[in-house]
Amino acid sequence: MPSAHDTPAIQPGELLDEAAELTLEDLARICHMAPGWVSERLEAGLLQTDGPGGHWRFASATVVRARRLAQLETTFDADPHLAALTTDLIEEVARLRQRLQHLEAATGNAPARG
Repeated sequence: MPSAHDTPAIQPGELLDEAAELTLEDLARICHMAPGWVSERLEAGLLQTDGPGGHWRFASATVVRARRLAQLETTFDADPHLAALTTDLIEEVARLRQRLQHLEAATGNAPARG
C-alpha cells in the first residue's frame, strides 16, 4: 500500500480540477486503498466512472466520494454499502445547504441562527 508521501493529500474544501480524469490506480492511490478496493466498489455500484471497463476514468467528484467511502470504511469498520448510504446522506445535506444559501441570497433573507 502506498505511503502518505507518495501522493499529495487532498484537503477538505480543496478544489480539484474538474477536467482531470484519473485512472483506477490513481484513484486507489489517492484513497490509500488497493486497486481491487476501487474495482469492488465499482462492481457494487457504489462508485461511478466514465469509460468502459478496464479503461475507467474518474472525475474529481468521484475522488471526493471515494475518499469519503474509504474513510468511513476504515475509521468505523463500516460495511461498504453502509458507508455508501452515509456518503449519499452527507452529499444530500451539502446539496440542500447550498440550495438554501442560494434561496436566502436571492430573497435577501438572513440565515436562521440557532
